[in-house]
Amino acid sequence: MEGADVVIGKNTIIFRRFMRNKTAVAGLAIFLALTVFSFVGGYFTQWDKETIDPFNIGMPPSAEHYLGTSQAGIDLYAMTVEGTRISILIGLIVGLVSVLVAAVYGCTMAYFGGKVDKVMLFILEALIMMPALLVVAVATSGGGEGLKRDLPSWLLLIIVLLVFSWMGTARLIRSLSMSLMQRDFVKASQYMGVPARRIVWRHLVPNIGSLLVLDITRGVTGAILAEVAFSFIGIGIKVPDVSLGVLIGGATSQVQTFPWMFWVPLTVMFLLTGSLAMMNDGLRDAFDPSSSSSGSAKKRALKTRVKGNAS
Repeated sequence: MEGADVVIGKNTIIFRRFMRNKTAVAGLAIFLALTVFSFVGGYFTQWDKETIDPFNIGMPPSAEHYLGTSQAGIDLYAMTVEGTRISILIGLIVGLVSVLVAAVYGCTMAYFGGKVDKVMLFILEALIMMPALLVVAVATSGGGEGLKRDLPSWLLLIIVLLVFSWMGTARLIRSLSMSLMQRDFVKASQYMGVPARRIVWRHLVPNIGSLLVLDITRGVTGAILAEVAFSFIGIGIKVPDVSLGVLIGGATSQVQTFPWMFWVPLTVMFLLTGSLAMMNDGLRDAFDPSSSSSGSAKKRALKTRVKGNAS
C-alpha cells in the first residue's frame, strides 16, 4: 500500500509541474482544441469534402464558405476538418502503437538476453537498414495495388509508418533495460521466481516511463510530419482521401492564385506540431526539473548557493 502511495504522489508532483508550465499548458490547450475541431467541426457547416458548389469556384473566405473554396468549388473548411482529423489519427495511432511495440520488444531483449537478444537484435538491425522511403513509395503506388484496393490510403500509410517508427526507441529501451536488469530489486524478483511478464511490466517499464511518455509526443509529431512530407511529394495519402499533407501539396502550385488553399492547412500543421513540441518540453521539465530548457531551475539553485555563501 505504501508503494502505491509513493507512485501516486510522484505522478501528482509531475502533473503539478506540468500544469505550472504555462507554455506546456498552452500547447495542450491548442492540441485539444484542434482535436475537438477535427471531430465536431463538420457539424458547423452544410458542406462536406466531396460536395461541389458550382456557384462559388475558387472563392475567398465568406459567410457561406468560412475558409473559401478550391478551384473545383469544394469547401476548404470541410476539407480542413477532414484533413486535420486524418493527420491527428495518423499521429496518435503511430505514436502510441510504436512506443508500445518498442517497449515490449526492447524489454524482452534485455530480460532474456543471450541467444534471444542476439536474434531479436539482428532482426532489429535488419529493419533499421531497410529504406523507408522506398518501401512507402512501393506500398502506396503500383507495387501495393492489392492493398490499395482493400485499405484506404491513410490506413495503409499508418501500417507502413508503424513498420519503421519503433526501431530506434526499441534499441534505446533495450540499453536502459539491460542496465535495470543489474539492479538489486530486479535480481531479487528473479530469485523469488516472479514471472518474466510481471518483472517487465512492474519493474522495467515503470522505470523508463518518462522516456516512453516523451517518445509518444515525439512519435505523434514525427508521424504527422511524415504524413505531410510523403503526401506532399505524392507517395503518401492519395485523393479522394484528404489530409493536411494532401491539402498543402495540392495547393503549392496555386499559392499565388488561391493563397487561402495553401496557408490554411499549413497554419493548422504548424499549430499541431508546435503545440506538441510545447507539450514535449513541458513534460521533459516535469519529469526532470534540472533539464528545464529555460534554465530557471539552475538559476534558482545558483541563487540559493550564492545566498548560502553570503550568509
